[in-house]
Amino acid sequence: MNTMIIRAALLSLAACAPLLAAAPAAGPAPAVTPVPPPLPAERLTVTAMPPDNPHRIYVLDEAFFNEIDARVDLFDGDTYVRLGQIDAGFNPGFNFSPDGKTTAVATTYFSRGSRGTRTDVVEFTDNTSLKTTHEIVLPPKRAMTLPTYFSLGYSADGHFLYVSYITPAASFGVLDPAKNTVLDEIDTAGCVLVIPSGANRVSSICESGSLLTVTLDAQGHEASRAFSDVFFDPDKDPIFAQGVPMTNGYAFLSFLGQVHEVDFSGAQPAIRKPWSLVTAAEKGRWRPGGYQIGAIHRSLNKLFVPMHRGGEGTHKDGGTEIWVFDMATHERVARWPIAPLKLAPLLAVQVSQDDAPLLFAATDTSDVAVFDALTGQLRHVEKKLGQTAWLILNH
Repeated sequence: MNTMIIRAALLSLAACAPLLAAAPAAGPAPAVTPVPPPLPAERLTVTAMPPDNPHRIYVLDEAFFNEIDARVDLFDGDTYVRLGQIDAGFNPGFNFSPDGKTTAVATTYFSRGSRGTRTDVVEFTDNTSLKTTHEIVLPPKRAMTLPTYFSLGYSADGHFLYVSYITPAASFGVLDPAKNTVLDEIDTAGCVLVIPSGANRVSSICESGSLLTVTLDAQGHEASRAFSDVFFDPDKDPIFAQGVPMTNGYAFLSFLGQVHEVDFSGAQPAIRKPWSLVTAAEKGRWRPGGYQIGAIHRSLNKLFVPMHRGGEGTHKDGGTEIWVFDMATHERVARWPIAPLKLAPLLAVQVSQDDAPLLFAATDTSDVAVFDALTGQLRHVEKKLGQTAWLILNH
């Protein structure tokens, strides 16, 4: 059987031989394209931050749709360039050291991303390089609030750092940022947040409508405490906890548009007579709203407030106009409607403190608008600069 198969194969090859002999000769071999040399390896580098300027703004991206991955974006209001970012974890708060060289971020991490073992921490970032330099681990009880200056803050000399705690019992931690240690926890009994003043005083807003002020000793322990007079009615007209920085204190705006100025330069807060953003006819119809509900240019003594038409329960609605007030006379000096500018309602405002000030405004569609603060002219809109709700200038 094998012999027959071999014989058939030989006959088949013999029959094909004339066809193979008749095949034309192959042409010249095609030219070989030289292989280019490999590209040089890319090297990742970190560029140093450009020199600071009064129009650099820190934008808190709360990451509402990705709560474990918030960040702080740095944006230049002159060049409209995003300069970098600081990672900020879960529902953070942040503030600056008195010398402006360091950003402190109070945040939370979970061992399994959104669950697992909880770690609360304050992380310190060098603002010239955006590198995290060190951290202080906290008890797992820091207050997770809407953005505010008062979730953490430094003493005036930078010796202490205070962090607000809620468990839901209210207290605050006293930290030594130079030695990376937690010094003490101060019970505040129904009063929340930390409003630092001087080298060793911390005030908190109380449910009674007053302020609690705790004075510390040199080791960061409580030396004394005192309550202020009641200055607002939390049932009839509560205030926004996001105070607006003045020269020696903060202005607290109420839901109905009252302005409560509090001077924190003395041993105890000095509360000034309140005044109104709205006329009698406007009261209850026009209201401040949003998350960062005002900004003051301290040398010009001008207050900028996003205002909207609304009723009870609209205190988180963004502003459809920016109203400008003279802080000395309490008169409204300008109204800037934003609808003609095709902007969404404004949730946050901030103003630079230089002689050519810019007003920054974050919209509820995550854009940041840049205005000339003297004229109200819109200069630029940066689209989708994170899910913005809080703007801070490091000046």
